[in-house]
Amino acid sequence: MRISGNKFLITGASDGIGKAMALALADKGNTIIAIGRNRERLEQLSIRHYAIVPFCADLSLQQDIDGLIRFIHAQHADLNVLINNAGIQYNYFWGTEAPGAVQIEEELKVNLSAPLQLCAGLYPLLLKQEESAIVNVSSALAVVPKADAAVYAATKAALRMFSQSLRLQDQKVRVFELVPPLVDTAMTKGRGKGKMQAEELAALFIRLFEKDVFEMNVGKVKLLKLVHRVFPALALRIVNR
Repeated sequence: MRISGNKFLITGASDGIGKAMALALADKGNTIIAIGRNRERLEQLSIRHYAIVPFCADLSLQQDIDGLIRFIHAQHADLNVLINNAGIQYNYFWGTEAPGAVQIEEELKVNLSAPLQLCAGLYPLLLKQEESAIVNVSSALAVVPKADAAVYAATKAALRMFSQSLRLQDQKVRVFELVPPLVDTAMTKGRGKGKMQAEELAALFIRLFEKDVFEMNVGKVKLLKLVHRVFPALALRIVNR
């Protein structure tokens, strides 16, 4: 894929990985439609870089997903790259702190249903472009689950399978999966050590995207997947220690 002259839509762009990707890709000469819940942060992002177009939407709400798809068709029909980055993770043990229906539904909608709906709603536009792509941001937990993130791991595993299946359907729209390690973001605050910085991940993504690496296993994920292939029980202990 070319790394300049694109129009990207990035979900979860108001903070963390999405924000870092938006700024890094804007610096490369791309137009970015930045999607997030926090209107103030999005507007600050657009002030920081003229190539960033803010659009406030809550991907756990069906009306916001539908509104976003209509907005893109009406005003940005030349969109050629969709990055499904938005995600939410609740941590709990079902035996002692079982989640409520709202928590389960939010993780399912934001992590899985919204990306699939955006792919479906925007696929006709992507097919019209000379060069186009979908990038789904999954997780190492899609391969090796974490005990207190059962729903999150399940949604990311499903997104991983969806990405692989969609890639087989149509070679015109390239389908990438970005599998980051633990990244220093608000979502991972207070968890884990040796985290990758979001800016570093964004830079690595751009290099892999340009080389058409469809399954982007970044940093410690490569080692974890190798361990899981040979010693799956050890990989489980590493993730859950």
